[in-house]
Amino acid sequence: MSEAANDDEVDSAGRVVVDLDGAISLLGRFPALSGLDLTVVDGEIVLLRGPNGAGKTTLLRLCAGLAPLSDGSGRVLDYDLVVRRDRRRLRRESGLLSHQTFLYEELTVEENLKFWAQANRVELDTIEPVLDRLDLAGRLRNVSISALSTGQRRRASLAVMVCRRPKLWLLDEPHAGLDQAGRDFVDDIVRHAVRFGATVMLASHDLDRSIDLATRVVQLAGGQVSGPSEASHVS
Repeated sequence: MSEAANDDEVDSAGRVVVDLDGAISLLGRFPALSGLDLTVVDGEIVLLRGPNGAGKTTLLRLCAGLAPLSDGSGRVLDYDLVVRRDRRRLRRESGLLSHQTFLYEELTVEENLKFWAQANRVELDTIEPVLDRLDLAGRLRNVSISALSTGQRRRASLAVMVCRRPKLWLLDEPHAGLDQAGRDFVDDIVRHAVRFGATVMLASHDLDRSIDLATRVVQLAGGQVSGPSEASHVS
């Protein structure tokens, strides 16, 4: 287990969800993560801060089983990031909100939600409130993903994540492209997910809102944790 597990800010009694020790992730020959140590325990909302290029997006992709672990060790939801079969299983239990939608382009917004709800044994009557809060309940529900704008795709991706109910939420700029009501909804569902057993890691430039949402702040620079984690002023 990485030394970060001994930080005062980390609840050592909690179940470890993310445990990275000297994690290196190469994008081509470039080390997007260059020996990163990080431990996240069950029920945390961890805000990742740092300048562009600090490694925030790569860290989220690594924890989703999508970016390679080139060196070091890492376990997420008790899956070994070195083992290909474990990474495939991890993808089913984690949810990544990013610039990629991971949705079926030829299906409509509503069809995507119904597919993921049924795949995760979620009642279909839960779809309507999600569509409504994310401004997808009108004509957009019957529009294929391929025909949506960037902001609309992001809202559809967020709606699908709510239906999937992953154990680990990995959110890259979750408030981007949303109006005030949509940003409020993001905060509501993150807190709701944690109350029902999920863990959240997010990267956001909307710091005023995200710091209020987070239980801990982790600063990244140069692909590493650049200093001790900070407990947020809001628990």
